[in-house]
Amino acid sequence: MSGPVYTPEELLVRLVAFDTTSYKSNLELIAFVEDYLLQHGVLSARVASPEGDKACLFATIGPQDVGGIALSGHTDVVPVDGQIWDSDPFTLRIGDDDRLYGRGTCDMKGFLACALASVPDYKRRRLKTPIHLAFSYDEEVGCLGVRPMIAEFGRTLPKPRLTIVGEPTSMQVVDAHKGPVRWLVEVTGRAMHSSMAHLGVNAITYAMRLIGELERIEAELPVSARNDRFEPPYATLQVTRIDGGTATNIVPVTCRFGFDVRSVPGLDVSAIERRLITFAEENCLPEMRRIAPEATISIVRANNVPPFGVSAESEIVALTLKLAGQNKTHGVSYATEAGLFQDAGSQAIVCGPGDIAQAHAANEWLARDQLTKCMGFLKRLGDWAES
Repeated sequence: MSGPVYTPEELLVRLVAFDTTSYKSNLELIAFVEDYLLQHGVLSARVASPEGDKACLFATIGPQDVGGIALSGHTDVVPVDGQIWDSDPFTLRIGDDDRLYGRGTCDMKGFLACALASVPDYKRRRLKTPIHLAFSYDEEVGCLGVRPMIAEFGRTLPKPRLTIVGEPTSMQVVDAHKGPVRWLVEVTGRAMHSSMAHLGVNAITYAMRLIGELERIEAELPVSARNDRFEPPYATLQVTRIDGGTATNIVPVTCRFGFDVRSVPGLDVSAIERRLITFAEENCLPEMRRIAPEATISIVRANNVPPFGVSAESEIVALTLKLAGQNKTHGVSYATEAGLFQDAGSQAIVCGPGDIAQAHAANEWLARDQLTKCMGFLKRLGDWAES
């Protein structure tokens, strides 16, 4: 079966036109990709979200009974709300500077376009190693959507032996990155008229004590969790949002805040969580409950994206360096889905078109030559899979 042949730029026009902002559905884009693959005789499988409004898509080109190499990318993009763009974010604009402007061009529909543009070439080949396409959703809100698809590996879907995550690296080979872990903390005290403050328990006051302990932990991380491959070369901790109180004449009954650790490989994030819980139990709750026995402190881990690192001697590192024509790897501070594939038993690497500095910004752009470099990389992947 011979389907339509498009350049990656032509496919990028189509992909950008789908507004797949993370709080919206991606099903129209998924249907487009399904139809495109079917025209080339490639069957695909959806893994739907629990609500049914989003889906991952998984497809295999080549042998169906051996472990292959996956080209992995997310279909969702970050919001454009509050950003000032020079053109419609969801209409690809070609600038005089050979840049392709539009939401998701860099992060990471450029890679998806290259992977799809390579399908006709892969179909013509007699692949000995299958090439999988693994497209996810909700990466931008905590790498959530890829998890149900990975859970199907070895069950309803074949488990790739190797995975290339095409996040923007300027086509450099990234074999390590940090992992964000996020917590939500809620302090509940007792409300009281502020003129009778001694009968109330101020939730904001105790939230600040907890934040003070987090500041002490943060100050230790540059020494206790150091890795010179990253910038900055250590794990970081930030309180990211806070909300509390009702009115100026009421002792605050609740205060909520979130904090985030950008973990390096080897950091025991559970130890940070245990330390904060112990501090709450020993230094906050006894005082709070002397006045208000109903007082509580809840510390819940909201999301965990594992830090990623792969051995320099692994098959995926050697292969990707060869395909990219490079001789060294890099570490980055942003997170990807690579650690989740790695934890599932599929050796992973990160390599894709675009500069992360352009991602998420107004007037997001991708240099045209990055598409060319990526297509060359994927052609050499086809050579390897056929050999």
